[in-house]
Amino acid sequence: MSNFYEERATMIAAGDLQEFVPFGRDHCKHHPNALNLQLRQLQPASELWSSDGAAGLVGSLQEVTIHEKQKESWQLRRGGSKIGEVDYDEELYVAGNMVIWSKGSKSQALAVYKAFTVDSPVQQVANVWPTKYGLLFERSTSSHEVPPGPPREPLPTMFSMLHPLDEITPLVYKSGSLFGSSRVQYVVDHAMKIVFISTDPSIVMTYDTVQCLHSVWVLRKVKAEEENAVLKFSEQGGTPQNVAPSSSLTANLRSLSKGDSPVTSPFQNYSSIHSQSRSTSSPSLHSRSPSISNMAALSRAHSPASGVHSFTGVQRFNLSSHNQSPRRHSISHSPDSNSNSSFLAPETEPIVPELCIDHLWTEAITNIREKNSQASKVFITSDLCGQKFLCFLVESQLQLRCVKFQESNDKTQLIFGSITNIQAKDAAPVEKIDTMLVLESSGNLVLYTGVVRVGKVFIPGLPAPSLTMSNAMPRPSTPLDSVSTPTPLSKLLGSLDEVVLLSPVPELRDSSKLHDSLYNEDCTFQQLGTYVLSIRDPVRNRVTLELSNGSMVRITLPEIATSELVQTCLQAIKFILPKEIAVQMLVKWYSVHSAPGGPSYHSEWNLFVICLMNMMGYNTDRLAWTRNFDFEGSLSPVIAPKKARPSETGSDEDWEYLLNSDYHQKVESHLLNRSLCLSPLEVSQIKNEDLSQNLSLDSSTLLFSHIPAMFFVLHLVYEELKLNTLMGEGIHSLVDLLVQLARDLKLEPYLDHYYRDYPTLVRTTGQVCTIDQGQTGFMHHPPFFTSEPPSIYQWVSSCLKGEEMPPYPYLPGICERSRLVVLSIALYILGDESSVCDESSHYLSRITPAPQKSQAEQEENRFSFRHSPSVSSLAERLVVWMANVGFTLRDLETLPFGIALPIRDAIYHCREQPAADWPEAVCLLIGRQDLSKQACEGNIPKGKSSVTQVLSSDVPSGTETEEEDDGMNDMNQEVMSLIWSEDLRVQDVRRLLQSAHPVRVNVVQYPELSDHEFIEEKENRLLQLCQRTMALPVGRGMFTLFSYHPVPTEPLPIPKLNLTGRAPPRNTTVDLNSGNIDVPPNMTSWASFHNGVAAGLKIAPASQIDSAWIVYNKPKHAELANEYAGFLMALGLNGHLTKLATLNIHDYLTKGHEMTSIGLLLGVSAAKLGTMDMSITRLLSIHIPALLPPTSTELDVPHNVQVAAVVGIGLVYQGTAHRHTAEVLLAEIGRPPGPEMEYCTDRESYSLAAGLALGMVCLGHGSNLIGMSDLNVPEQLYQYMVGGHRRFQAGMHREKHKSPSYQIKEGDTINVDVTCPGATLALAMIYLKTNNRSIADWLQAPDTMYLLDFVKPEFLLLRTLARCLILWDDILPNSKWVDSNVPQIIRENSISLSEIELPCSEDLNLETLSQAHVYIIAGACLSLGFRFAGSENLSAFNCLHKFAKDFMTYLSAPNASVTGPYNLETCLSVVLLSLAMVMAGSGNLKVLQLCRFLHMKTGGEMNYGFHLAHHMALGILFLGGGRYSLSTSNSSIAALLCALYPHFPAHSTDNRYHLQALRHLYVLAAEPRLLVPVDVDTNTPCYALLEVTYKGTQWYEQTKEELMAPTLLPELHLLKQIKVKGPRYWELLIDLSKGTQHLKSILSKDGVLFVKLRAGQLSYKDDPMGWQSLLAQTVANRNSEARAFKPETISAFTSDPALLSFAEYFCKPTVNMGQKQELLDLFSSVLYECVTQETPEMLPAYIAMDQAVRRLGRREMSETSELWQIKLVLEFFSSRSHQERLQTHPKRGLFMNSEFLPVVKCSIDNTLDQWLQAGGDVCVHAYLSGQPWEESQLSMLACFLVYHSVPAPRHLPTVGLEGSTSFAELLFKFKQLKMPVRALLRLAPLLLGNPQPMVM
Repeated sequence: MSNFYEERATMIAAGDLQEFVPFGRDHCKHHPNALNLQLRQLQPASELWSSDGAAGLVGSLQEVTIHEKQKESWQLRRGGSKIGEVDYDEELYVAGNMVIWSKGSKSQALAVYKAFTVDSPVQQVANVWPTKYGLLFERSTSSHEVPPGPPREPLPTMFSMLHPLDEITPLVYKSGSLFGSSRVQYVVDHAMKIVFISTDPSIVMTYDTVQCLHSVWVLRKVKAEEENAVLKFSEQGGTPQNVAPSSSLTANLRSLSKGDSPVTSPFQNYSSIHSQSRSTSSPSLHSRSPSISNMAALSRAHSPASGVHSFTGVQRFNLSSHNQSPRRHSISHSPDSNSNSSFLAPETEPIVPELCIDHLWTEAITNIREKNSQASKVFITSDLCGQKFLCFLVESQLQLRCVKFQESNDKTQLIFGSITNIQAKDAAPVEKIDTMLVLESSGNLVLYTGVVRVGKVFIPGLPAPSLTMSNAMPRPSTPLDSVSTPTPLSKLLGSLDEVVLLSPVPELRDSSKLHDSLYNEDCTFQQLGTYVLSIRDPVRNRVTLELSNGSMVRITLPEIATSELVQTCLQAIKFILPKEIAVQMLVKWYSVHSAPGGPSYHSEWNLFVICLMNMMGYNTDRLAWTRNFDFEGSLSPVIAPKKARPSETGSDEDWEYLLNSDYHQKVESHLLNRSLCLSPLEVSQIKNEDLSQNLSLDSSTLLFSHIPAMFFVLHLVYEELKLNTLMGEGIHSLVDLLVQLARDLKLEPYLDHYYRDYPTLVRTTGQVCTIDQGQTGFMHHPPFFTSEPPSIYQWVSSCLKGEEMPPYPYLPGICERSRLVVLSIALYILGDESSVCDESSHYLSRITPAPQKSQAEQEENRFSFRHSPSVSSLAERLVVWMANVGFTLRDLETLPFGIALPIRDAIYHCREQPAADWPEAVCLLIGRQDLSKQACEGNIPKGKSSVTQVLSSDVPSGTETEEEDDGMNDMNQEVMSLIWSEDLRVQDVRRLLQSAHPVRVNVVQYPELSDHEFIEEKENRLLQLCQRTMALPVGRGMFTLFSYHPVPTEPLPIPKLNLTGRAPPRNTTVDLNSGNIDVPPNMTSWASFHNGVAAGLKIAPASQIDSAWIVYNKPKHAELANEYAGFLMALGLNGHLTKLATLNIHDYLTKGHEMTSIGLLLGVSAAKLGTMDMSITRLLSIHIPALLPPTSTELDVPHNVQVAAVVGIGLVYQGTAHRHTAEVLLAEIGRPPGPEMEYCTDRESYSLAAGLALGMVCLGHGSNLIGMSDLNVPEQLYQYMVGGHRRFQAGMHREKHKSPSYQIKEGDTINVDVTCPGATLALAMIYLKTNNRSIADWLQAPDTMYLLDFVKPEFLLLRTLARCLILWDDILPNSKWVDSNVPQIIRENSISLSEIELPCSEDLNLETLSQAHVYIIAGACLSLGFRFAGSENLSAFNCLHKFAKDFMTYLSAPNASVTGPYNLETCLSVVLLSLAMVMAGSGNLKVLQLCRFLHMKTGGEMNYGFHLAHHMALGILFLGGGRYSLSTSNSSIAALLCALYPHFPAHSTDNRYHLQALRHLYVLAAEPRLLVPVDVDTNTPCYALLEVTYKGTQWYEQTKEELMAPTLLPELHLLKQIKVKGPRYWELLIDLSKGTQHLKSILSKDGVLFVKLRAGQLSYKDDPMGWQSLLAQTVANRNSEARAFKPETISAFTSDPALLSFAEYFCKPTVNMGQKQELLDLFSSVLYECVTQETPEMLPAYIAMDQAVRRLGRREMSETSELWQIKLVLEFFSSRSHQERLQTHPKRGLFMNSEFLPVVKCSIDNTLDQWLQAGGDVCVHAYLSGQPWEESQLSMLACFLVYHSVPAPRHLPTVGLEGSTSFAELLFKFKQLKMPVRALLRLAPLLLGNPQPMVM
């Protein structure tokens, strides 16, 4: 039979013929054309080549003319590299001015991925190459480029660019010179052309046009010393004259024409390549997306062979200026001037190179110089054994030259072999099956692997090339069989890592070849019709053929093997055989397998066996079991004639053939057969003559000598497949083959091993093929061959018992599961932590084809059971290691349950308390989806994560249309309703803060009022209310902070500021613009600004925003400019303004709009906080005269802009202690007013800004201000604070201040009223938290009446605040501490405000005292607010709340007038703000009530500023909708000092004391601290209990606190750890001692923490008290009735669909149950057990064990693997390591039910003992003494042997059994065989000659 394979193997059938049309061509017709009219006018007439004007550039592609053909090109590459993804093709198609990138495969529809359209036609540039590092450019040289004369250096010809924004730099090369020293020089040789670049390995192939030779170079980054060498070399001005000829850069051999003017060419070329790299529309430059960069390069220029003559070679892509090519205009838009000539002029320094090429190989110089022998196509391919070849097609010679190359042992260099030539017209690699397809000049398609020919390719549907062939070859009736085979995804053979690239060299294939007469005579069949012209676009195993009639077809070459079993076997055999033999074997198999009409999926294994055994020398026709192989009717026409003609009558043989067939045996053993009581048919023994003839092996065959090695690796594959429960069928097939080989090799132990595994399959007798003794010598017994069969089950079992075992042999890359199991058992059971660390584990012996160390050495490697103490962490080590190796839950499910048990046990242990920072894969493996989701969210950019979907509120759109947008619609309702679930406080806040609706003006018209006066009255009342409305936006900004992700295509909605009113009862509109009363000018300008800021602050920092969107929001109307200014500032505060292009910033500033400048300068500075960014510094300096050189022109900068710029400087230099900045700002605090009205108005705010800025620059540096001691900063500030003589102005600005101001007479003393606030706060910030007593004493409030008169009471507030901030650690949250700040004189004499009569005293000024008192108290309260900001500290809250209440009562007291209502209002506002700071984000109800009360007060002293303060307090209280809180870091305190400066504006345009824009800097102090638990199953926010552990501090020990999340966390630096507590949710620990990064990233992503409900628990929302959880009553008393719980209740405690349906179908009782009842109870209790113990994954194991025990009881075990598993389970639970774990953690839940296992064990023992008594003992005795035994007992005997670990008979004689007389003697003898005592008890009667077995 073997001979017909030879005939059959002549051809290989290619499947799946498809017509191929590039997808882009079709898509172009529908793509919206960019050719609208303006473009059309730009096009020169010659470009519009379509006949009718309407069709546009792309035109109708139906009538494709030659000219159009030129316009399109495309290339394909492989898409979908991820494992498990279907591979498909990606296509990049270029036509005219469109680029279309699409992807799709035959199983998926094609889809466009991206399409680009550009104005000028897209060039596929000849000289751009993608490399591993970046792009490589070649400079095109015109044919008459001038060689440079002696004075000038030659210009480089190759350049590299590593990133689209980098410079282009020249390439250098390194070559050996004549004297052996290597030198590095620029590539200046015009004759060098690149023909191919590969990224892996990173090599370049070039062609020398003069010498006509190809060379290969390594491409790498330049080393530092080489950079210098190049630069030195170029300075010497030498030309590379001394290069050796062999280096193929022989510049001295070239005779190039001289005489053209040297100026025109080189530089113009340089500039054109320059401009081209910036402006061409080559797709890989335009969209820098990762998938294009390694595109199979801008491949060959794909002109069809019938192309035009004029466009060949270099000329077609010429870029130089003198060749006026028609495309010139699109590439270099610069006029042909010499603008770049200075670029490489000799005196300028050369550019530093980035990439270098080292010479590797040059082809041998041939005798005849073949002109034009440049390779037109180059690719790398590897053969079936992974050897790599570099192939290049020289078309003029019709040759494919292949060079073998390999990496040297140290992996540093490539070694090239010799060239092999193959005659070929075209070729393409088929990477998926490691072959290449070659088109011979005769038109045949031939498949090669490396340089070995595999066979011709037969394409169904295309006529074969030669006439004779096409008739003789019968066409297969249907090619369906090969089309419909499912393709497996696994990689087939060898490593397929080599990315095969097509070489994008311009085609040298011109149409003239077709008219070459010689060419025609060569192929006689041309006239007959179509034939293949060329091969293109290979992807994986698909390739396109271009036919001579212009059409294209895409074919798929068949895989090497489709079934997993055959693939694994082939890989193993290939691994073990020498390379040459392996290639021959694979080629032979491939040609058999892929013959036309080849086998279908199912019979592939049979074909493989026959093919393999034939190659080993078997005669498969004569072998009984191979002869019956049924090829399932897939007999192709080739085989059909070989069968005898069927006779009409039929014969007996046919019947016997049926009876002996596998099919018949399967039916006979079928259950149905038994139930129908069909008696088995007597099968007459196969004709005896066959058996009697002894078959012998042919020793001359290819694989004969390698049979033992192949047998051993196939045995290892068999053991590997036993570890995959899905491969059961494959194992059956493999056993047949192994048994046959084991018999013939006379390997008894192996036969015994297979018998014990599959007793019914392995007969004791069978057909033996003898191998001549003489020939056994030829057989090569490899050193790794062991006489004892390696068994993975046995190995694991021994480990569990703690016995020693030899290392387990494994095949790298093939038996990966075995390796995994061995190492994980070694780690987890033996506790050897090093087992998974080092590569060379002593638990595994790697099998290598090379000879190995002697057996004796291996024996010493046996390891003993080592004890390891750190058991608890072993489980974690195991799980982390398995996840790193890529082991997933799906793999775990396919492991047999006994082997998987230790791994599942480790997983169960880890699940309880996993570390929070484990990677996603580990969390998935241990079944904690909550953690894995958290881990994976961490890597997803914000826009796409599911978190935002969880926490985005879905407000029904209907409501928004009716009500005006008040700017608060985007708040996250779901989370807020969880935080504040009891009441509607959020709606109330929203009502208080909205400014988009008209207010209600309620004025009663008294009879004496005329109508006109009444209208005025109403408008005056409205004006009062508007003061409040205009103050609302700042608070609203706080409330909606960072709550919205804008849509990039729509402008940001800014709610309008509504200043109208409605008067009841008729709801008439009241308007301020009626002219009845005087309204201040510009009243709303700042209110609009704040409104803009509030809208902008809604944008979350994680949103995707770009410069264009910011500009797009610019309003059309001028009156909205103020809002836009605020919007810009807000973007700076959330960090988006850094994206705004510098050009636009400049644009806004030149407009000269004051507000825009303020917003922009503050925004940009906030975005660059503390970076000392130079460009921003320049920007700000222009607006600060003091930072400009004294001679600069005076710029007229508005005062407020100067203030903003000064604060900006403070922000940019925050914390840097930059000396120059500090010096200037120090002087600016006391800047005197200038002579002409400059600097005269609002001086206070400027001085304050300078002070704040100075404080920020030196923030917290205290006394260690390095290098500033000579500035005397603190002394100077003290002087500014208390007054004194002005010092002489130092520095460069003294000229300006020579003449004093004409308006303001200050004399030569400091004006303390101006400088004090700034200086006080500067001191506070410089010495912040330093606890510096001496500085603090300066700030002590004066304690004599005389001194008190000198200080403004307001400044006492600031001094007290400053003093407390410096003495940070002394602040205590009680009213006693607050009062302690008040000096004694005030305390003793201050009136308590409630008294009626005033004490009279002549020398005390009561007014001064009471004012000082309230301000000092307010200052102390404010410092308390800073100290406990965002902490929700209860005592601080109570203390502040008391003072707030006090101030409220003072206000209504009769003698409030002494203190002054204004002062009391200020102090109340300050205390309210402090209260809000402490409770920031918490939405505390008491504070809300205070705010609401103050909101209603509108008359009297209540001005704009107080409203501002009250609503800021309200905003801080609900900061970010409860998601944000305040931080107390230095930087935050600085920002809050700016924002909450306790002097509030008197009216809406008041910036005299403090610039209003600074109120928004609170954003810099806000930090996300809300933790929202999200249930991972339902994806909704829920409640969960947290336990927060505080670190110990000087005030308190380490403490724990329980919080119900969602909640605001305390500041992270105070915490030690956070834990999600049970019992409802799985515990989860976040340890902050390792660093807060993990928690910070969670909080910044909306604080989503995924949690997972435990089984049987309900969420807190559904069951607040916890009474309904998992049948709370039944669990308490675990009695038997509770076990048989009703399956309906299961839905309460698990959401796993598999468990629910199991309960539904297997645990529901039906009417007449009978004996099924017991089974049902068992299932119910197992299910209950699994769910309550949280081990649902054990359900299949329980059931499998139960089924196995029942099957054994019915004596129906046909294979013993399940028994092995039960044995392993029992051994695991009795293993030493497991017992120790139980002792260390007694509380841990049992992993498997303790009652189930003993029952299983008992019933197995019973069954086997009954069998022994019923005559099994005879069988066992026969087995042990080596005599034949009854067939009927086969399976039970095997079960007995396996379960009791009975040793094989061959081990027994060594002991000498027969002579034993007593059990003790037996016990002693069996000690070395490691047989368990209970097994020995059962064997003792047999061995001692005692008839009765001693059953315990």
